[in-house]
Amino acid sequence: MVLSWVRRKRGQGKRTKLKIVCCRSLEIWHRRKKLSIETVILVVLGGFLCEFVDASMGMMYGTILSPVLIIAGFEPVLIVPSILFSQALGGFTASIFHHQLKNVNLAPTTLNPKVVARKLSELGCVESFKRGTTKDLKVSFCVSSLGIAATIGAALIAVSIPKTLLRTYIGILVLVMGIILLSGSEFRFSWKKMVAVGVLSAFNKGISGGGFGPVVTSGQIIAGRDGKSAIGATTFAEAPICIFGFLTFLITKGISDWNLLILLSIGALLGAPLGALLTSKLKSEKRLRLVLAILTLVLGTWTLSRTWML
Repeated sequence: MVLSWVRRKRGQGKRTKLKIVCCRSLEIWHRRKKLSIETVILVVLGGFLCEFVDASMGMMYGTILSPVLIIAGFEPVLIVPSILFSQALGGFTASIFHHQLKNVNLAPTTLNPKVVARKLSELGCVESFKRGTTKDLKVSFCVSSLGIAATIGAALIAVSIPKTLLRTYIGILVLVMGIILLSGSEFRFSWKKMVAVGVLSAFNKGISGGGFGPVVTSGQIIAGRDGKSAIGATTFAEAPICIFGFLTFLITKGISDWNLLILLSIGALLGAPLGALLTSKLKSEKRLRLVLAILTLVLGTWTLSRTWML
Protein backbone atom coordinates (compact mmCIF):
# COMPACT_ATOMS: atom_id res chain seq x y z
CA MET A 1 0.00 0.00 0.00
CA VAL A 2 2.73 2.42 0.98
CA LEU A 3 4.78 1.56 -2.11
CA SER A 4 1.81 2.05 -4.44
CA TRP A 5 1.04 5.41 -2.80
CA VAL A 6 4.67 6.55 -3.29
CA ARG A 7 4.61 5.47 -6.95
CA ARG A 8 1.37 7.39 -7.57
CA LYS A 9 2.87 10.51 -5.98
CA ARG A 10 6.04 10.19 -8.10
CA GLY A 11 3.90 9.76 -11.23
CA GLN A 12 1.85 12.82 -10.37
CA GLY A 13 5.04 14.80 -9.77
CA LYS A 14 6.40 13.85 -13.18
CA ARG A 15 3.11 14.78 -14.87
CA THR A 16 3.08 18.11 -13.04
CA LYS A 17 6.62 18.89 -14.22
CA LEU A 18 5.66 17.91 -17.77
CA LYS A 19 2.64 20.22 -17.64
CA ILE A 20 4.82 23.09 -16.43
CA VAL A 21 7.34 22.53 -19.26
CA CYS A 22 4.55 22.35 -21.87
CA CYS A 23 2.90 25.50 -20.55
CA ARG A 24 6.20 27.37 -20.61
CA SER A 25 6.89 26.17 -24.17
CA LEU A 26 3.43 27.26 -25.34
CA GLU A 27 3.90 30.63 -23.67
CA ILE A 28 7.23 31.17 -25.44
CA TRP A 29 5.70 30.07 -28.78
CA HIS A 30 2.77 32.44 -28.25
CA ARG A 31 5.07 35.37 -27.56
CA ARG A 32 7.44 34.75 -30.45
CA LYS A 33 5.54 33.09 -33.25
CA LYS A 34 1.81 32.83 -32.76
CA LEU A 35 -0.23 35.23 -34.87
CA SER A 36 -3.57 36.73 -33.93
CA ILE A 37 -6.64 35.15 -35.49
CA GLU A 38 -7.24 38.34 -37.51
CA THR A 39 -3.72 38.19 -38.96
CA VAL A 40 -4.10 34.48 -39.77
CA ILE A 41 -7.35 35.11 -41.67
CA LEU A 42 -5.92 38.11 -43.55
CA VAL A 43 -2.75 36.25 -44.60
CA VAL A 44 -4.72 33.23 -45.84
CA LEU A 45 -7.14 35.56 -47.63
CA GLY A 46 -4.22 37.44 -49.20
CA GLY A 47 -2.68 34.20 -50.48
CA PHE A 48 -6.07 33.10 -51.79
CA LEU A 49 -6.81 36.32 -53.69
CA CYS A 50 -3.33 36.73 -55.14
CA GLU A 51 -3.17 33.10 -56.31
CA PHE A 52 -6.68 33.44 -57.75
CA VAL A 53 -5.50 36.39 -59.87
CA ASP A 54 -2.18 34.74 -60.71
CA ALA A 55 -3.74 31.41 -61.73
CA SER A 56 -6.44 33.09 -63.82
CA MET A 57 -4.26 35.76 -65.49
CA GLY A 58 -0.68 34.42 -65.21
CA MET A 59 0.70 37.34 -63.21
CA MET A 60 0.56 39.56 -60.09
CA TYR A 61 1.12 37.05 -57.22
CA GLY A 62 4.37 38.38 -55.82
CA THR A 63 3.82 41.88 -57.21
CA ILE A 64 0.76 42.40 -55.02
CA LEU A 65 1.63 40.18 -52.06
CA SER A 66 5.17 41.36 -51.38
CA PRO A 67 4.46 45.07 -50.67
CA VAL A 68 1.27 44.17 -48.76
CA LEU A 69 3.16 41.84 -46.42
CA ILE A 70 5.90 44.41 -45.89
CA ILE A 71 3.27 47.02 -44.96
CA ALA A 72 1.71 44.44 -42.61
CA GLY A 73 5.00 44.26 -40.72
CA PHE A 74 6.50 40.95 -41.88
CA GLU A 75 10.25 40.78 -42.41
CA PRO A 76 11.56 40.47 -46.00
CA VAL A 77 13.70 37.49 -44.93
CA LEU A 78 10.42 35.63 -44.22
CA ILE A 79 8.40 37.10 -47.08
CA VAL A 80 10.70 35.97 -49.91
CA PRO A 81 10.80 32.20 -49.18
CA SER A 82 7.12 32.18 -48.16
CA ILE A 83 6.04 33.74 -51.46
CA LEU A 84 8.33 31.44 -53.47
CA PHE A 85 7.05 28.24 -51.86
CA SER A 86 3.36 29.18 -51.80
CA GLN A 87 3.49 30.36 -55.41
CA ALA A 88 5.12 27.09 -56.46
CA LEU A 89 2.48 25.07 -54.61
CA GLY A 90 -0.33 27.17 -56.05
CA GLY A 91 1.27 27.04 -59.50
CA PHE A 92 1.50 23.25 -59.60
CA THR A 93 -2.09 22.98 -58.34
CA ALA A 94 -3.39 25.52 -60.85
CA SER A 95 -1.51 23.74 -63.66
CA ILE A 96 -3.35 20.50 -62.91
CA PHE A 97 -6.71 22.28 -63.12
CA HIS A 98 -5.67 24.27 -66.22
CA HIS A 99 -4.88 20.96 -67.90
CA GLN A 100 -8.09 19.26 -66.74
CA LEU A 101 -10.20 22.23 -67.86
CA LYS A 102 -8.40 22.17 -71.25
CA ASN A 103 -6.98 25.67 -70.98
CA VAL A 104 -3.61 24.09 -71.77
CA ASN A 105 -2.34 20.64 -72.76
CA LEU A 106 0.57 19.59 -70.53
CA ALA A 107 0.35 15.81 -71.05
CA PRO A 108 3.15 13.96 -72.89
CA THR A 109 2.05 11.58 -75.64
CA THR A 110 2.88 8.57 -73.46
CA LEU A 111 4.04 7.77 -69.93
CA ASN A 112 4.66 4.08 -70.62
CA PRO A 113 8.27 3.41 -69.48
CA LYS A 114 8.86 0.78 -72.20
CA VAL A 115 7.62 3.07 -74.98
CA VAL A 116 9.65 5.99 -73.62
CA ALA A 117 12.81 3.84 -73.39
CA ARG A 118 12.31 2.54 -76.95
CA LYS A 119 11.81 6.03 -78.36
CA LEU A 120 14.88 7.31 -76.52
CA SER A 121 17.02 4.51 -77.96
CA GLU A 122 15.64 4.97 -81.48
CA LEU A 123 15.36 8.75 -81.72
CA GLY A 124 17.60 10.16 -79.01
CA CYS A 125 16.70 12.62 -76.26
CA VAL A 126 16.13 15.76 -78.35
CA GLU A 127 14.01 14.17 -81.07
CA SER A 128 12.01 12.12 -78.53
CA PHE A 129 11.23 15.30 -76.61
CA LYS A 130 10.13 17.08 -79.80
CA ARG A 131 7.80 14.29 -80.87
CA GLY A 132 6.60 13.19 -77.44
CA THR A 133 5.49 16.53 -75.99
CA THR A 134 2.84 19.09 -76.82
CA LYS A 135 3.57 22.68 -77.81
CA ASP A 136 2.34 23.85 -74.39
CA LEU A 137 4.75 21.54 -72.60
CA LYS A 138 7.63 22.59 -74.86
CA VAL A 139 6.95 26.26 -74.15
CA SER A 140 6.77 25.63 -70.40
CA PHE A 141 10.03 23.65 -70.49
CA CYS A 142 11.77 26.38 -72.52
CA VAL A 143 10.72 29.18 -70.16
CA SER A 144 11.26 27.12 -66.99
CA SER A 145 14.74 25.83 -67.89
CA LEU A 146 15.94 29.30 -68.85
CA GLY A 147 14.48 30.71 -65.61
CA ILE A 148 16.24 28.09 -63.47
CA ALA A 149 19.52 28.77 -65.29
CA ALA A 150 19.08 32.49 -64.60
CA THR A 151 18.39 31.78 -60.92
CA ILE A 152 21.62 29.77 -60.69
CA GLY A 153 23.53 32.50 -62.49
CA ALA A 154 22.15 35.17 -60.18
CA ALA A 155 23.17 33.12 -57.14
CA LEU A 156 26.71 32.55 -58.43
CA ILE A 157 27.34 35.99 -59.92
CA ALA A 158 26.49 38.82 -57.56
CA VAL A 159 25.81 41.66 -59.99
CA SER A 160 25.27 44.94 -58.19
CA ILE A 161 22.77 47.05 -60.15
CA PRO A 162 20.91 49.97 -58.55
CA LYS A 163 17.33 49.00 -57.60
CA THR A 164 15.94 52.19 -59.13
CA LEU A 165 17.48 51.33 -62.50
CA LEU A 166 16.20 47.74 -62.34
CA ARG A 167 12.65 48.71 -61.43
CA THR A 168 12.57 51.40 -64.10
CA TYR A 169 13.71 48.91 -66.74
CA ILE A 170 11.12 46.30 -65.63
CA GLY A 171 8.35 48.90 -65.48
CA ILE A 172 9.04 50.28 -68.96
CA LEU A 173 9.35 46.76 -70.45
CA VAL A 174 6.04 45.60 -68.96
CA LEU A 175 4.36 48.86 -70.00
CA VAL A 176 5.52 48.48 -73.62
CA MET A 177 4.26 44.88 -73.73
CA GLY A 178 0.89 46.04 -72.41
CA ILE A 179 0.69 48.69 -75.14
CA ILE A 180 1.50 46.09 -77.82
CA LEU A 181 -1.25 43.80 -76.50
CA LEU A 182 -3.71 46.70 -76.31
CA SER A 183 -3.05 47.56 -79.95
CA GLY A 184 -4.96 44.42 -80.94
CA SER A 185 -2.37 43.30 -83.47
CA GLU A 186 -2.51 39.68 -84.66
CA PHE A 187 0.66 37.63 -84.20
CA ARG A 188 1.92 34.41 -85.77
CA PHE A 189 3.61 31.82 -83.59
CA SER A 190 7.37 31.58 -83.90
CA TRP A 191 9.81 29.53 -81.82
CA LYS A 192 12.40 32.28 -82.27
CA LYS A 193 10.02 34.74 -80.63
CA MET A 194 9.24 32.19 -77.90
CA VAL A 195 12.91 31.62 -77.10
CA ALA A 196 13.44 35.40 -77.05
CA VAL A 197 10.58 35.72 -74.52
CA GLY A 198 12.14 32.95 -72.41
CA VAL A 199 15.57 34.59 -72.45
CA LEU A 200 14.12 38.03 -71.63
CA SER A 201 12.00 36.75 -68.75
CA ALA A 202 14.91 34.68 -67.42
CA PHE A 203 17.17 37.73 -67.57
CA ASN A 204 14.60 39.73 -65.58
CA LYS A 205 14.22 36.93 -63.04
CA GLY A 206 17.97 36.61 -62.64
CA ILE A 207 18.83 40.26 -62.11
CA SER A 208 15.80 41.40 -60.13
CA GLY A 209 13.62 38.43 -59.17
CA GLY A 210 10.61 40.17 -60.77
CA GLY A 211 9.08 40.96 -64.13
CA PHE A 212 8.52 37.28 -64.91
CA GLY A 213 4.76 36.63 -65.04
CA PRO A 214 3.65 39.65 -67.10
CA VAL A 215 6.59 39.31 -69.51
CA VAL A 216 6.05 35.57 -70.10
CA THR A 217 2.25 35.75 -70.38
CA SER A 218 2.08 38.82 -72.62
CA GLY A 219 5.26 37.76 -74.44
CA GLN A 220 3.70 34.44 -75.42
CA ILE A 221 0.73 36.23 -76.98
CA ILE A 222 3.10 38.51 -78.86
CA ALA A 223 4.92 35.35 -79.99
CA GLY A 224 1.63 34.07 -81.45
CA ARG A 225 0.02 32.01 -78.67
CA ASP A 226 -3.59 32.26 -77.54
CA GLY A 227 -4.42 33.74 -74.13
CA LYS A 228 -5.51 30.60 -72.26
CA SER A 229 -2.49 28.58 -73.38
CA ALA A 230 -0.19 31.48 -72.43
CA ILE A 231 -1.69 31.68 -68.92
CA GLY A 232 -1.54 27.90 -68.35
CA ALA A 233 2.03 27.57 -69.64
CA THR A 234 3.23 30.53 -67.54
CA THR A 235 1.62 29.08 -64.40
CA PHE A 236 3.28 25.71 -64.97
CA ALA A 237 6.68 27.16 -65.97
CA GLU A 238 6.99 29.44 -62.95
CA ALA A 239 6.36 26.70 -60.36
CA PRO A 240 9.71 24.84 -60.68
CA ILE A 241 11.58 28.15 -60.82
CA CYS A 242 9.96 29.16 -57.53
CA ILE A 243 10.79 25.77 -55.99
CA PHE A 244 14.41 26.12 -57.04
CA GLY A 245 14.56 29.66 -55.66
CA PHE A 246 12.99 28.51 -52.40
CA LEU A 247 15.51 25.66 -51.96
CA THR A 248 18.39 28.03 -52.72
CA PHE A 249 17.11 30.44 -50.06
CA LEU A 250 16.54 27.61 -47.58
CA ILE A 251 20.08 26.25 -48.02
CA THR A 252 21.87 29.59 -47.96
CA LYS A 253 19.85 31.55 -45.37
CA GLY A 254 17.34 29.20 -43.74
CA ILE A 255 13.88 30.04 -42.39
CA SER A 256 13.33 30.99 -38.76
CA ASP A 257 9.52 31.01 -38.82
CA TRP A 258 7.30 28.81 -41.01
CA ASN A 259 3.95 30.35 -40.03
CA LEU A 260 3.74 32.81 -42.93
CA LEU A 261 4.76 30.14 -45.45
CA ILE A 262 2.10 27.70 -44.22
CA LEU A 263 -0.70 30.29 -44.16
CA LEU A 264 0.09 31.63 -47.64
CA SER A 265 0.28 28.07 -48.97
CA ILE A 266 -3.19 27.29 -47.60
CA GLY A 267 -4.59 30.39 -49.32
CA ALA A 268 -2.78 29.60 -52.59
CA LEU A 269 -4.08 26.02 -52.62
CA LEU A 270 -7.64 27.30 -52.21
CA GLY A 271 -7.31 30.02 -54.85
CA ALA A 272 -5.55 27.99 -57.57
CA PRO A 273 -8.50 25.82 -58.75
CA LEU A 274 -10.88 28.81 -58.86
CA GLY A 275 -8.37 30.83 -60.88
CA ALA A 276 -8.07 28.08 -63.48
CA LEU A 277 -11.86 27.78 -63.55
CA LEU A 278 -12.23 31.51 -64.24
CA THR A 279 -9.79 31.24 -67.17
CA SER A 280 -11.84 28.40 -68.67
CA LYS A 281 -15.00 30.53 -68.44
CA LEU A 282 -13.51 33.33 -70.55
CA LYS A 283 -14.74 32.32 -73.99
CA SER A 284 -13.78 35.42 -75.96
CA GLU A 285 -10.10 35.56 -76.92
CA LYS A 286 -10.35 39.31 -77.62
CA ARG A 287 -11.75 40.01 -74.16
CA LEU A 288 -9.08 37.85 -72.52
CA ARG A 289 -6.34 39.70 -74.39
CA LEU A 290 -7.89 43.02 -73.41
CA VAL A 291 -7.94 42.01 -69.74
CA LEU A 292 -4.32 40.82 -69.94
CA ALA A 293 -3.30 44.05 -71.69
CA ILE A 294 -4.95 46.18 -68.99
CA LEU A 295 -3.37 44.14 -66.18
CA THR A 296 0.04 44.40 -67.86
CA LEU A 297 -0.34 48.18 -68.21
CA VAL A 298 -1.41 48.45 -64.56
CA LEU A 299 1.62 46.42 -63.45
CA GLY A 300 4.01 48.52 -65.54
CA THR A 301 2.52 51.76 -64.22
CA TRP A 302 2.52 50.42 -60.64
CA THR A 303 6.19 49.42 -60.90
CA LEU A 304 7.23 52.84 -62.22
CA SER A 305 5.12 54.73 -59.66
CA ARG A 306 6.58 52.65 -56.79
CA THR A 307 10.07 53.42 -58.08
CA TRP A 308 9.77 57.14 -58.54
CA MET A 309 6.80 58.34 -56.49
CA LEU A 310 6.32 56.09 -53.44
